[in-house]
Amino acid sequence: MEYCFLKEQIKYDGRQLSSHFAYKTFGLAGNSIVGFIGPVEVELSEMVDIEDVRAKEPISSDRMLNLIVEVFDLDLHGAVWMQRLLMSKIADELNRRLNGIKVLRKGDDLFFKERKLSVSIATASPVSVMVHSALNILPTGAPVPISCLQEMKVEPVELALSILESFAHEFDDIEFARVKVNWVM
Repeated sequence: MEYCFLKEQIKYDGRQLSSHFAYKTFGLAGNSIVGFIGPVEVELSEMVDIEDVRAKEPISSDRMLNLIVEVFDLDLHGAVWMQRLLMSKIADELNRRLNGIKVLRKGDDLFFKERKLSVSIATASPVSVMVHSALNILPTGAPVPISCLQEMKVEPVELALSILESFAHEFDDIEFARVKVNWVM
């Protein structure tokens, strides 16, 4: 799996969760995970989470660390598994940096001090599956009380680089585990 972090800021508005975003934006063709920082403002018309749309809960935050994974040989069920793995890896990376209070994962959400730290969604296109996960960097701009990396004193770029490398390595290790075994009768 290829990975890359873009140092330029990108505003995430939901349209980035589309096939070949990493190839078009970062030049990464194939399975990839990419990261970037920027404000997030996803209007209901761009949201893929039907529950949030039905509840009329758009997503916004002044500054988030965004991660987008794209894989070309999974179905949506596999994408949700991959999303949960990504969120677990993020929680692991954060908890290695924290003393005391830990980040908790509940499904595809992360919480710190009982406040939501993340957003995440898995979806499919005709050619691939994608996951978008994002962590609040600042405590502002969200419609609900949130926790953030600033509050944890975690540097977002260093965290992003660790997550990208760790997740890509885990993905590659899973791919190897898939092809190293003999079939059984």
